Amino acid sequence: MAEQKNKSSDAHIGGEATLDFIQDYFALDVKLIDLYQQWKQNHKPYITTAKVKQQSPFDLFSGIRTLRQDPWECLISFICSSNNNVKRISKMCDNLCLHFGNYINDYGGISFYSFPSPQQLSTDASVETKLRDLGFGYRAKYIYQTACKFTDNAKYPDITLTKLNNLRHASYEEAHEFLLQLTGVGPKVADCICLMSLDKSNIVPIDTHVYQIAVRDFKFKGGKSKTLNKAMHDNIRSFFQDIFGDYAGWAQSVLFAADLSDLNNGVNVVEVKKEEADGDVVDVGVSVKREIEDEGDGTLLNEKKVRLTKRSAVTGNRSAKTLKTETSITVKS
Repeated sequence: MAEQKNKSSDAHIGGEATLDFIQDYFALDVKLIDLYQQWKQNHKPYITTAKVKQQSPFDLFSGIRTLRQDPWECLISFICSSNNNVKRISKMCDNLCLHFGNYINDYGGISFYSFPSPQQLSTDASVETKLRDLGFGYRAKYIYQTACKFTDNAKYPDITLTKLNNLRHASYEEAHEFLLQLTGVGPKVADCICLMSLDKSNIVPIDTHVYQIAVRDFKFKGGKSKTLNKAMHDNIRSFFQDIFGDYAGWAQSVLFAADLSDLNNGVNVVEVKKEEADGDVVDVGVSVKREIEDEGDGTLLNEKKVRLTKRSAVTGNRSAKTLKTETSITVKS
């Protein structure tokens, strides 16, 4: 009987620990419904586009919540994000766990592994070689060198996991400065880490896409500067903070998601419309692919617009898809 009580007690403690983890990871103490209502009211005076006026992004994309990720895991994941897309970033993170982490268990026919520690990613130079073989490219060097900074206490006594985790209680400026010491971390990546793992919920990471949202959908006056320099970054961040308050970073995530009709790797497909030409019915669609790159020194946007035309005769069965135009626009700061 005593043994049974102990087992029940252990299960209860384990259940509480799991609930505590879920509460922390999903930041469930933040009342999202209240925030959405506040954001919808606060952003109305700033809206400039009819589309956003008709239906708020906070109505279209309710329930988006910023996770409170482990700082080390978040750091390495965002180093992987440099000049990359969601599908490849996810694959890289999976490979990090599979090839460098510890085996945990199988569930549903899938093997699960822990996220590798700094020690596991800095054993020797073969780590960088293996990462390159796995398709990490130049990011392999960044990951290996950053991991080494966390394990070489003699050379980098102030760079430790304890220090990184304690940045949750530090100011934004202190956290940002610490992160910029790490290889592969530029200002925007540092902002992403601050927002998504270090409790800096008012920080809005700025890239060209966010700048476009501010100018196109809101009343942000960018001034004469056409480059995303530090001053412009600070101005846009302050602009969104004035509107959305202490959780401006969370609000920006909703705006970012709402701007992408297809959340798969930043592809935004405009609805197809029908046109008539020379007795044919023509379906015209424009596909816009945005690739946002950040090497730490600035922001680069590659945008390709492709006009696809499907031409079907009013009589007969002939149909064809033709690629009409393709343009590429690059903006770099």
